[in-house]
Amino acid sequence: MSESTSNSRRNWLIAAGVGAAAVGVGVSLLRKPAAPPPLSAAAASFWAGRFDRPDGGELLAAEFKGRPLLLNFWATWCPPCIKELPELAQFQQEFKARGWQVLGLAVDSPSAVREFLKKLPLDMAVGLAGLTGTELTRTLGNTQGGLPFSVAFDASGELIWRKLGVTNLVELRQMAAKLTPG
Repeated sequence: MSESTSNSRRNWLIAAGVGAAAVGVGVSLLRKPAAPPPLSAAAASFWAGRFDRPDGGELLAAEFKGRPLLLNFWATWCPPCIKELPELAQFQQEFKARGWQVLGLAVDSPSAVREFLKKLPLDMAVGLAGLTGTELTRTLGNTQGGLPFSVAFDASGELIWRKLGVTNLVELRQMAAKLTPG
């Protein structure tokens, strides 16, 4: 085989390889974003969680299993989060007789949360999710990773409701009424 034929063949193979790689990249760009995991797998990832408490100690997610739970992800730097926190605490007061619990997981630094809670104490459980909280919200169906993000679990621990964005007391009352008559 002549040197020019060998160079032509090599150039053709390189061009074919580059073209195939470009097609592969194009195909991967056309894929839809990954769907959230099945609800039961997402719930399992939460129930195995361990979080620091702002005042010290550890909060185990499993401690909340056995009763309905409203879980809210928030941050001190998030104005919509701050707006809804008093309503979440009010929901806790109104629905605790029906078995409901509320847990706020702060996607924030411990010092910022402690300072915030000095100014606005909350009558609900609070844990520190830190930066890993964003990933946890994604496993629970928050594909955009935004805050605030809320989910509800039934007494058996299954994920039954989720909402990205601000919620309010009226909406929470309606959600809970559908799940816990009386």
